[in-house]
Amino acid sequence: VSHIPNTEELNSGTSIFDPVLCEICYRWFCPEKGVIIDPFAGGSVRGIVAAYLGYTYVGIDLRAEQIEANREQAAAILGAAEIQPVWVTGNSRNIEKHCEGVRADMIFSCPPYFDLEVYSDNPHDLSTLEWDEFRAQYAEIIAKSAALLNEDSFAVFVVGDVRDKKGYYRKFPAFTVECFERAGMMLYNDIVLVNVAGSLPLRVGKQFSAGRKVGKMHQNVLVFYKGNTKNIRGK
Repeated sequence: VSHIPNTEELNSGTSIFDPVLCEICYRWFCPEKGVIIDPFAGGSVRGIVAAYLGYTYVGIDLRAEQIEANREQAAAILGAAEIQPVWVTGNSRNIEKHCEGVRADMIFSCPPYFDLEVYSDNPHDLSTLEWDEFRAQYAEIIAKSAALLNEDSFAVFVVGDVRDKKGYYRKFPAFTVECFERAGMMLYNDIVLVNVAGSLPLRVGKQFSAGRKVGKMHQNVLVFYKGNTKNIRGK
């Protein structure tokens, strides 16, 4: 893996996307100098790493302040580099308008994990919705994103499960698979991303004692394919 900007350089906030995971996914699942779209572009990491590696990146996010922060971070790291990430302020339910004329070679995103983190008070923000409406809009965004993807191309979503108010898992990764299948894309790889485990016993001690809830230390990197799998070799 080549040198890429470190996480401190790239972002700050409640959760930070792994830049090394970005590079691996781009190199494994996107053709050289390909076009990447990101319907949940809440942070700068995926866009900056894409541009740093020579890919065209278009990300959509509702929050104008987040888009501005992304652009400032990109300017600080990439400077006057020829290739720059593009971020658009808008609702990804309208991604076909925001990406008019764009044909993607890869979809790469990390969606809101329902209400695990609430990102704004915007009523269109998925993280503010009730579960049923969240599912409906999430499925719509996946379908519209998949329609912009070229044949024989991959989509990669990084997802993790969340619990409902009774403590049961909502099976969010499984629902993501269902949404892509409805959009004509089948699950091709399921990669387990292991997060830092050192503090896990401290973080979950009370919840385990109180309700036998075991802590999670992984996310799923779900890889989907659109097209004929016979065409994958040598991409």
